[in-house]
Amino acid sequence: MQLEELMNKYYKKLNENDFHILKYILNHKDSCYKLGIHDLAQKCNVSRTSILRLSQKLEFSGYSEFRVFLKWEAEKWGDQQKVSNSFSGLMRDMEASLKYLKNTDMQNICKLIDEADRIFVYGSGTAQTSCANELQRMFVARHRYLTVIKDKIEFDLMVPDFKNTDLIIIISLSGETPSLIPQAQTLSAKGIPFISVTNLKNNFLAQLTPYNLYATSQAVTVYQGVELTAFAPFFLVGEALFRSYIDYVDQKKSR
Repeated sequence: MQLEELMNKYYKKLNENDFHILKYILNHKDSCYKLGIHDLAQKCNVSRTSILRLSQKLEFSGYSEFRVFLKWEAEKWGDQQKVSNSFSGLMRDMEASLKYLKNTDMQNICKLIDEADRIFVYGSGTAQTSCANELQRMFVARHRYLTVIKDKIEFDLMVPDFKNTDLIIIISLSGETPSLIPQAQTLSAKGIPFISVTNLKNNFLAQLTPYNLYATSQAVTVYQGVELTAFAPFFLVGEALFRSYIDYVDQKKSR
């Protein structure tokens, strides 16, 4: 699990002081793990106790264990920085996504899909909607019929009619799309379960629900000043979700 993922998972435990410390750590991934608790506290202008409490809020036994985790993060981040060409970058993203999926238990998410009366999928952009359409196509084979929400206007009109027996899957690259946040907040407030599928980073959408899936996709420069973010990892996450659902249903039948 990466630091951004931990921030999403334990977001409700964290206070302003914690985010101040985490901001420093995220901005100094290559060096902060070298600092002892006293030195890190000085860099962040906080007390040693604040660093220790943050470590424990993130479910580490103490700063020593957190520091080992930060060293692992730094080494991984350093390896990513060495990759410069576009194709190698894509391979790195796919490998990182595969590693994440291999270590992710989707049982609770599959249970939601299996028990939902209705399932809706919304993609916050053109590529995200393509991922939603592909997810819909796959689930038809198992007679689970997903309704793809075509655009924001349609989503806005449908939100008041959603029930807590429904399930919404939201696919967003950043998880921070301003036009998407009000709908997600409404779903959360009404107790309507939704699954977020976002890039692996600390993001607001993932903080609103415990049902998170992540893809790893770093933007690469493909022309002068033009960046492109690959969506192949998002399709991979969708495929993994469908295959996990097949396994879940088959195991349920064999009990």
